[in-house]
Amino acid sequence: MTLKDKKLAYRIYLYLGALFITSLVVSNLIFQKFFYWNPFGDVTVFGSSLFVVSVGILPYPLTFLITDLISEIFGRKKANQIVTAGIFASVFSMGIILLADFVRAIPSSRIDDETFTKVFALSPVAVLASMIAYLFAQYVDISIYHFWKKLTKGKHLWLRNNFSTFLSQFIDSFTVIALLCLFKVFPWSMFLGLVVSAFLFKVLIAFLDTPFLYLFVYLLRKRFGLKIGEEIKLEV
Repeated sequence: MTLKDKKLAYRIYLYLGALFITSLVVSNLIFQKFFYWNPFGDVTVFGSSLFVVSVGILPYPLTFLITDLISEIFGRKKANQIVTAGIFASVFSMGIILLADFVRAIPSSRIDDETFTKVFALSPVAVLASMIAYLFAQYVDISIYHFWKKLTKGKHLWLRNNFSTFLSQFIDSFTVIALLCLFKVFPWSMFLGLVVSAFLFKVLIAFLDTPFLYLFVYLLRKRFGLKIGEEIKLEV
């Protein structure tokens, strides 16, 4: 690989990392708004309403698509590095939110203290819950992805993309919602409905993002002349 190709590969990795971290941090900031994504009417399971999910779930599945793409093209080590960077970004954002909530607004401020606290006060709790769930889910996702990649000798991309995501997304949904209920952000009566709704939504997104993963992998393999299963070894 030429020096020019290495620089391009590093830039692509950097931009993918930026998308990953942005999606992760934003999902924690906007989680308090909910929407109903089922077009077929109200559905309940054991008294819990399904298909009601937080808007924070919208950018979050993108993180798993990105780690799968990085795993496929740049390898397991680089995918784990992005996950670790995401943890740092989450902790840093939590510190900024706490500081911003601590300082008092002036009388002429368009957003007063009460409004700011109402919108962002629970974000540090969400970040903490998300980080714990995130650690389990992302590392499980990467581990399972590379297990299937090794087992299939780099073939059947759809298999490792979906099966790694299904388990990791269930772990993530179950853990983060359980912790938010434990911290009394949500009542336990919403637990089952939120877990099932979030998991089904993420599974649907996992199916929908598979063609995009194939497209991006194809384009990158073609650009860098990679064989099936071959990875770009970035320095550092």
